[in-house]
Amino acid sequence: MLSEQTIKVIKSTVPVLEVHGTAITKRFYQMLFSNHPELLNVFNHINQKQGRQPAALANAVYAAAANIDNLGQILPVVKQIAHKHRSLGITADQYPIVGENLLAAIKDVLGDAASDEIIQAWAEAYGVIAQVFIDVEAEMYKEAEQQPGGWKGFRSFIVKRKEVESDVITSFYLYPEDGQPIADFTPGQYITVKVKIPGEEYTHLRQYSLSDKPGQSHYRISVKREDDGEQKPGGKVSQYLHNSINEGDTIELSAPAGDFTLDLNDHRPVVLISGGVGLTPMVSMLNTIVETTPERSVTFIHAARNSEVHAMKKAISELAEDKSQVKVYWCYSEPTAEDVRNKSFDKEGFITADWLQEITPGTDAVYYFCGPVPFMKEVNSALRALQVPADQVHYEFFGPAGSLE
Repeated sequence: MLSEQTIKVIKSTVPVLEVHGTAITKRFYQMLFSNHPELLNVFNHINQKQGRQPAALANAVYAAAANIDNLGQILPVVKQIAHKHRSLGITADQYPIVGENLLAAIKDVLGDAASDEIIQAWAEAYGVIAQVFIDVEAEMYKEAEQQPGGWKGFRSFIVKRKEVESDVITSFYLYPEDGQPIADFTPGQYITVKVKIPGEEYTHLRQYSLSDKPGQSHYRISVKREDDGEQKPGGKVSQYLHNSINEGDTIELSAPAGDFTLDLNDHRPVVLISGGVGLTPMVSMLNTIVETTPERSVTFIHAARNSEVHAMKKAISELAEDKSQVKVYWCYSEPTAEDVRNKSFDKEGFITADWLQEITPGTDAVYYFCGPVPFMKEVNSALRALQVPADQVHYEFFGPAGSLE
């Protein structure tokens, strides 16, 4: 329990965090990796360079400060982050390291404005918040290890099949090297891949959504190759998986995690909306619904640049032809001449509220969506325009959490 004075002091820093939060978290990561370079084996270097990780942490710190008198309000965020921590192997003994560097960053950025009273209050508050994470994650570690087919840490899997899905997406079929059962998962969850790339000093960890239904003897991930661009560096792990990992090779995985999951007990019509590689959790959901609830109506909407980068189109189209419960729609922002000739898409341009109103059950359905952040903002805005209740809308960011506002 925090004292009233501590709560008061933390609350007083909320306006400061709103202005300086990202500067503090950027400085925090600089200090953390300078003092503990071994943690570069855990963190995504690209997200650091792009500023997504500092921004996500700043949002989390701000939320904690704003709700310091009622931390139960941020429990959903805690659980979301805890899933990622468990999948990455974050341990309780790393929390004091984080706390020490976070306090130092606050002092460094705010200078004299960070009085001894403020630093002491944040030290006390951090201890309480860290313990919440540690307790939640301890339960998650226990569950991951003790569930049927579960395991602790990372486990070796063999790539028995590698299938090109489009010009940029390839699927990997992963079987446990030890031949033992594997943990089940809920559609929408992800696994963490750990690789040591030749020539790289640090281990790289990446999280990829499972792209097929659960209950099989293997996992499938479908990975987009992130090439180098003018505005951003390419994805080291995605390029390594595409270019260097072949059938017969092994990679290490942690057990499935994540809270962006299909509600298997909800039989209302469902609309699955994806952009680009955001279709991977949606395909898992689609395949599961078709198998487990054949009476449930599914509208599957996918947006891509054109057919060249549109993954799994044939398989999903064939599923829709075979199952009357499924309707599919394709939206291409830059269709090729052949796409236009073949009429291989339903809408040119971007997903809009008017189009969704035409092809979905509206407020009678639940919605799941995933894709690039600009795409997700547009979809979220469209669903708001259609007045879909917030509790019927579910989404997930690939990478650190952001904001759709």
